[in-house]
Amino acid sequence: MEASVGHGPEIPYIKEIVVFLVCAVLVVPLFQRLRVSPILGYLAIGALIGPHGLAVIDDVEGVQRLAELGVVFLLFTVGLELSLERLWAMRRSVFGLGMAQVVVTGVVIGLVAWGWGNSAEAAIVLGACLALSSTAVVMQLLIERGELGSRAGRTCFSILLFQDLAVVPILFAVTVFGQSTEGSVLADLGVVALKALAAVAAILVAGRLLLRPLFKLVSGTRSPELFTGMILLAILGTAFGTGVAGLSMALGAFLAGLLLAETEFRHQVETDIAPFKGLLLGLFFISVGMAIDFAQVADKAAWLALSVVGLIGLKAMIAVSLCLLFGVPRAAAVESGLLLGQAGEFAFVVVGAAVAVGLMPDPVGQFMLIVASLSLVVTPVLAILARRAGTLITSSEATGTLSPGPEEDEDLEGHVLIAGYGRVGRTVARLLEVQAVPYVALDINAARVTEARKRGVPAFYGNATRREVLERLGARRAAAIVITLDDPTAAARAVASIRQAWPELKIYVRSRDVQHTSELIAAGATEAVPEAIESSLQLAGQVLQALGTPLDAVNLLLAQVREKEYAGLRRLADHRLTDAD
Repeated sequence: MEASVGHGPEIPYIKEIVVFLVCAVLVVPLFQRLRVSPILGYLAIGALIGPHGLAVIDDVEGVQRLAELGVVFLLFTVGLELSLERLWAMRRSVFGLGMAQVVVTGVVIGLVAWGWGNSAEAAIVLGACLALSSTAVVMQLLIERGELGSRAGRTCFSILLFQDLAVVPILFAVTVFGQSTEGSVLADLGVVALKALAAVAAILVAGRLLLRPLFKLVSGTRSPELFTGMILLAILGTAFGTGVAGLSMALGAFLAGLLLAETEFRHQVETDIAPFKGLLLGLFFISVGMAIDFAQVADKAAWLALSVVGLIGLKAMIAVSLCLLFGVPRAAAVESGLLLGQAGEFAFVVVGAAVAVGLMPDPVGQFMLIVASLSLVVTPVLAILARRAGTLITSSEATGTLSPGPEEDEDLEGHVLIAGYGRVGRTVARLLEVQAVPYVALDINAARVTEARKRGVPAFYGNATRREVLERLGARRAAAIVITLDDPTAAARAVASIRQAWPELKIYVRSRDVQHTSELIAAGATEAVPEAIESSLQLAGQVLQALGTPLDAVNLLLAQVREKEYAGLRRLADHRLTDAD
């Protein structure tokens, strides 16, 4: 066999992949150090190496086909985060305020686009996609600043949650308009809708019958490689299914995520898929940057600037007005409106798809992509302005009482209430922020509360054993309450009071030892976690790993010990309840 030494590389797109990885490893960390979104870094890299820049890569179409996988993985993670339980808990904010924002903003922007000479179909698509904001950028800014649990943070989260849901029907509309013939658009919509319903029904039925058993089978092998392979099969298999049906592959991935969100494998899947999503999304945004024509930017600089300012101003005004209409305090409404003023990452997906199917001319698509990119660039500045505006509006209340005001809990729903914002409470809050779960903290230490509020944490002064204080913080509509009080007697009293007032509320309590744990469970705690047991288990786990025991084996052993220890505590609590009766 003749060696191929001296010949060029034969792996498809090897040059593009190497260039992308070099850029991701060397350039993106620089943007992170500058506290600028990596999305902007990828866009800048794409513009630099693309055919309109240094022309390092000129096969834009080939890179775009590969980059479509990034959108598929993004939609999968969106579905993974949208569990039905979570949506139901936040239904008022998500399907009320969130839907109103998308519909009203979409209609207004669509009318503006139509007035500038775009076709009705193109105007609808532009209005719908530009109504959405950047989930990735806004959520990251809220988490970094510790403001996810604030009123403005909760408002932004609810609106962004509905916007993520709206992506699928928007992509569906692009498909319908793209397949439209000389006949009625409604007739085309009916045909495509029937095909979509059949494909979705088939995927949902097959997914419910096959996904969980397959994941159980693969997880039983305790092989990380096979588990990751099963995740990729679920994503790409469903994407291929909807693609064959003539629909968006992203729709199939979204359905796969929605199905897995209801299973016990959700968190491990989310962890394993994060690197794939991040890298492929990076490739997608690089492909978007490669398509930016600098000559067009120079020729239309004034129009681009006016369009960016107009887009942000229009979206912010509509969002602020709707927030006020839905009872959001003025400061939080202004802050939320400014934070949501930019275009979202899905604008690149939708506009690119619309150009590909001929819904809008390429120059129009180019112009709107540049507007979307520039609006993302100024988002960090918008975040600073939003915080300052909120501070100015509430300056008269800055020296007021630390007790929770009645207007601050009006739309608290589906949140976690943390009673005790000390060492343990702060750790719980940080983990909730990472998972984008809204929370409110309560503590009787005034200095601690003041310090937390300076950092934007939704913390309030109050006694967790007083039912009326918890009621004002939305305990009746909370998803759960976490009690981390240092005083064992106060913790038991708080559990008993909460259980009597709200029998269905989930109560998780930090306990001192086995005896205290059994007392808390007998008082009505859903779960009580003893510090003594957990610290010893964590210490033992670290020792076993250091001695060479595999991590999976350590986790399994710790889970077995926990199950045995906590089962004994529950039996003890049940005996006490029986004796009391």
